[in-house]
Amino acid sequence: MAGVSYSDKQDEYEELPSDKPAYILAVDVGTTSMRSYIYDREAHIVGQYFKKVHLNYPQPGHVEMDPKVLWKDFCELMKGAIRDAGISSSQVTCMGLTSQRNTFICWDRETGKPFHNLITWQDLRASEYVQSWNNSITLKGFHGGSKFLHFFTRQRRFFSASILKFTIQQVTMRLLWMLDHDINLRRRSAEGQVMFGTMDTWLLWKMTGGEIHVTDASFASGTGMFDPFIMDWSSILCNLVGIPMSILPPVKDTSGFFCNIAPEILGASIPITAVVGDQQAAMFGQCCFEVGDVKCTMGSGTFLDLNTGDKPHTSIAGLYPLVGWKIGPEVVYLAEGSANDTATVIDWAKKMGLYEDVKETSDIAESVEDSGGVYFVAAFDGLQAPINDETACTSIFGINPKTRKPHILRAILESVAFRFKLLYEAALMETNLKLSYIRADGGVCNNDFILQLIADLISQPVDRPQNVDMSSLGAAFLAGLATKVWKNKEELKRVRKTGTCFEPRENWDKYRPTIQQWERAIKRSMHWYKFADPIEKENRMKRPLETMNTMTGFGD
Repeated sequence: MAGVSYSDKQDEYEELPSDKPAYILAVDVGTTSMRSYIYDREAHIVGQYFKKVHLNYPQPGHVEMDPKVLWKDFCELMKGAIRDAGISSSQVTCMGLTSQRNTFICWDRETGKPFHNLITWQDLRASEYVQSWNNSITLKGFHGGSKFLHFFTRQRRFFSASILKFTIQQVTMRLLWMLDHDINLRRRSAEGQVMFGTMDTWLLWKMTGGEIHVTDASFASGTGMFDPFIMDWSSILCNLVGIPMSILPPVKDTSGFFCNIAPEILGASIPITAVVGDQQAAMFGQCCFEVGDVKCTMGSGTFLDLNTGDKPHTSIAGLYPLVGWKIGPEVVYLAEGSANDTATVIDWAKKMGLYEDVKETSDIAESVEDSGGVYFVAAFDGLQAPINDETACTSIFGINPKTRKPHILRAILESVAFRFKLLYEAALMETNLKLSYIRADGGVCNNDFILQLIADLISQPVDRPQNVDMSSLGAAFLAGLATKVWKNKEELKRVRKTGTCFEPRENWDKYRPTIQQWERAIKRSMHWYKFADPIEKENRMKRPLETMNTMTGFGD
């Protein structure tokens, strides 16, 4: 049931002859769409298939996925890519799986029946739990004890615990909410008959006909229940909030043998040799293997991931310590910061009539010299690191009689670049690392105006690859390493292909006063919902039903 680890299987794969074809299936289940690709050994896409993610909104703030629908779509996705490549399933060398993180489900160990739908990372049902726990005497006592231990031991693990805060995106509070609101789930968990899993765990369980219950370190580290300092589930934290550890899956290496797909699903028993969270997969696909390497993914949200080497980072600014990947004895950690509303605000601009075709947005923004004194703060989902104010509101400042649509659109696109600049500076200040040039991916990174502005503001080149879907490529790279399609990371660097490199221009003096005014706008947008009446709060809870998962045309 526990699966087979990387070390159990790594010697069984022999290096593939260079003249023998290799086909790697990579599947990426994103927030708004799911994609599957067949890659060859030169990382060329020889087959692909896409489907929209189907989401359910049973109540305001609740965002779910039907597990039956997901499984049906997932199977169609794998078959579609293989069919498009013109190969048989028996020709697929291996498979890598990546998906959105912190979407979870619980099911019965004996019957295999889910207790509930998949609860997605956008779900807000546990918002009051987050607020209550973060303000609780229990957590304050936990902080105090951790500070005491850190004072005497100087261990970073205890310092990290002393500033711990729960967030709604993590699994912890949403899982606790489900346990508190489903009597049968709580009862069966007490009997040791509940299996918990993020999306990867559930899909692996389905692909093997219920044979394995596992996850990898990259997925586990994002849940809020995993201790990256000891590379295991945190018994202290789980006991603190009342989550039974018996429901948690064993944690495996990111790259290595997990299982074979049951042959009746695809017609052949394909080995799954990589499981990795989507942002970590994108980091690996971008070949950010060295300390100080930075990846920027712009899709549904903006994610900055920084390679911090073999030590997890402890952050005051809100950068989250993650396991990037674990391959045998090698563990690489990342520091991650995010801004949640990137695609949402660009899609909102279209609904407001600011543009018709998303491909025109760069030209429209360039059609005016500046934003005309207009400043935009995107905070439909609050403001994340390093501002960390969930009560902030979206706002526009500086509109005047001369303001036209291009000014507002330019201000919106500028705000996306400004938010990344804040994340970058927080990472630079906190880690004291020498940060390298930026590698960008995700659908919104197809916008030349945004990437050029980022390069100008941080005085670093921004490298956009030919294929901006780096999550699937990273999963393929990790799977191919395990099966020796590629011998080492140097080969991966060779096959990753740069598309466009945006070199920084001398633009800082022009933008300094703009950014200073934008930072004033942020301060005026903060704490808006802190004293809001119940109707305003209810309207905010309804937002995911209307705007959170709409497509922008850029992709995820």
